[in-house]
Amino acid sequence: MTLPATDAAWLHDLSPWVWQISDGVGIRWYGLSYVTGFVIAYALFRWLAGRGATLVPRERVLDAIMLGIVGVVVGGRLGYVLVYDQSLLGFTDSFPFWNVLALNRGGMASHGGMLGVIVAAWRISRGFKDDDGNVVGRCPPLHVMDVLALICPFGLMLGRIANFVNAELLGAVVAKPGEAAPWWSVRFPGEITQFPPEDLPHTDEQWAQIQDLAIAQLDANEQALLHDPEAFDAVMYEGYERIIEAVQRGNSVVTERIEPLISARAPSQLLQALAEGLVLAAVLWFIARKPRLPGVVGCWFLITYGVLRIATEFVRLPDAGLGRTLGLSRGQWLSVLMIGAGFAILAWIIKRGGTKLGGWMSPARRG
Repeated sequence: MTLPATDAAWLHDLSPWVWQISDGVGIRWYGLSYVTGFVIAYALFRWLAGRGATLVPRERVLDAIMLGIVGVVVGGRLGYVLVYDQSLLGFTDSFPFWNVLALNRGGMASHGGMLGVIVAAWRISRGFKDDDGNVVGRCPPLHVMDVLALICPFGLMLGRIANFVNAELLGAVVAKPGEAAPWWSVRFPGEITQFPPEDLPHTDEQWAQIQDLAIAQLDANEQALLHDPEAFDAVMYEGYERIIEAVQRGNSVVTERIEPLISARAPSQLLQALAEGLVLAAVLWFIARKPRLPGVVGCWFLITYGVLRIATEFVRLPDAGLGRTLGLSRGQWLSVLMIGAGFAILAWIIKRGGTKLGGWMSPARRG
């Protein structure tokens, strides 16, 4: 049954700030999602260690999580820069000098974060020295990867929810401005700053109304700068930003004027939060309920995540300037490689055999 279109699409008015101290300084939902994800991962890791479902000693779980954090952050950031925006490899004369460290420009790439986790898993598997200088907790790297794969979906879910709050990684348009839209769709005012006018489904008249509203947000001195061709784009962008800020502050006048001028889109961030969080976790925790050969859970992470990512990205727009190749986005092609790698490594693990480890429902007793 097809649900009828309505005018019930929600206008996104969420602020990316949990607490803003000053312009550009404060606590963002995106950063808080990472912190919360790491706390959840730590709690689950401790719980698994307490049940004997991992060879990593319970007293070394915090060390392991800290290494995992470094892997996620470094890998995720470098992955974003290398895959999506190589211009950030450049240097500037102002802090933080290297654009890779300018976290307010661009974000993180989940595929890069996974590569960082693999490196962290290898380091964790080398064990840790105790007070007497003896190495404890040495175990197979694939076993550590299994544990990290098991505890990370909840962080992935929170990251996607933060993407929704930030109004980024927008979904496909399901209704043009002024058209009736499905009840589940969302109108993101941020589209007017994220895309050039020619990439938006607006008429010339609708775009002119947006420009008029943006100009109304500027003071007299700023409006005077609009006569300077070199300053025009930057000043108009500031006006668009102020429209979004006014909506987030609950300005009813601006909200009523901008709402019919915004496209309705699929909330792809929430769909990916559901898939990469709850669905992925359900699959992995079901598989990991029994002892498995080291690497089996990690392989099913690669396979399941890859399939879910490919499926959900059909309702998410490709990253700016990248488009699609043979119908798939760059993120989808990376996921194809993940699926292939997952099946290949899984076949090798099964052929090699060995001792089964883990099993959170029936953990092996450790001596």
